[in-house]
Amino acid sequence: MLSIRLCALAAVALTLSTAPLGGARDLAVCTVAAIRYGLEPGGTVSNLKTRFNSSQLEVLQKLNRVDLDHLARLDRIVSPDLWVEDQLAYSPLPNFFPGGKSCSKSIVVYQPAQVFGGYEHGRLVRWGPISSGRQISPTPTGLFHLNWKSDGRHSTVNPDWFMPWYFNFGNAEGYSFHDYALPGRPASHACVRLLGLDARWLHEWGEEWRLDPWGRNVLATGTPVLILGSYEFNAPAPWRSLESFSRRVELPLDPICRE
Repeated sequence: MLSIRLCALAAVALTLSTAPLGGARDLAVCTVAAIRYGLEPGGTVSNLKTRFNSSQLEVLQKLNRVDLDHLARLDRIVSPDLWVEDQLAYSPLPNFFPGGKSCSKSIVVYQPAQVFGGYEHGRLVRWGPISSGRQISPTPTGLFHLNWKSDGRHSTVNPDWFMPWYFNFGNAEGYSFHDYALPGRPASHACVRLLGLDARWLHEWGEEWRLDPWGRNVLATGTPVLILGSYEFNAPAPWRSLESFSRRVELPLDPICRE
């Protein structure tokens, strides 16, 4: 690790491993884990798979906001000095979302940090990186709902682009979550790209809308999706700076679901 250190607190009871990369050590329990971050040399996919186990590679993809192929293209990668079993410890999103407390399930997309979070009754259950809309086709902000899903669809922009684990949240506009390349920056045509594991998880976890027998009227909306903030295209990626790791994302207090 370089001397540049990035600090974050996970103020929850965690089981942490003191093992080095991929090593085996006894497990210890702590109540507050101070996870420090640094920049270290990157490597090829095969090199990274030698240095890190599969769980650690998942964390590195989340922290660097890239898929594995793009992780291997980085000269320096953000990496923690402490490997914790619970990947929620590395999330920039808070463990509790006040506005989602009355929702059985809700999704938050925070574009400035290029992350999403899945919440159950306001409690974070999963987080991951995203690639939202590029500058000329930004992902809109506001409250949406999951509508319908498909195991995969071809893009209407380019039929050669296949989008696995597709979950629509804008029926008329074609907005959706789906698996596709994460290059470490907003690059989509207004959809929200996810890592393959996250897209499949959302596909199974999210709830679709319920329509009348004729498919014309919405009887019940699907899982709410709250999209917040705008990405600063003219600034360096915030997750590669010291300052971003000293701040936690603050989410709205106003409820997005009826009691």
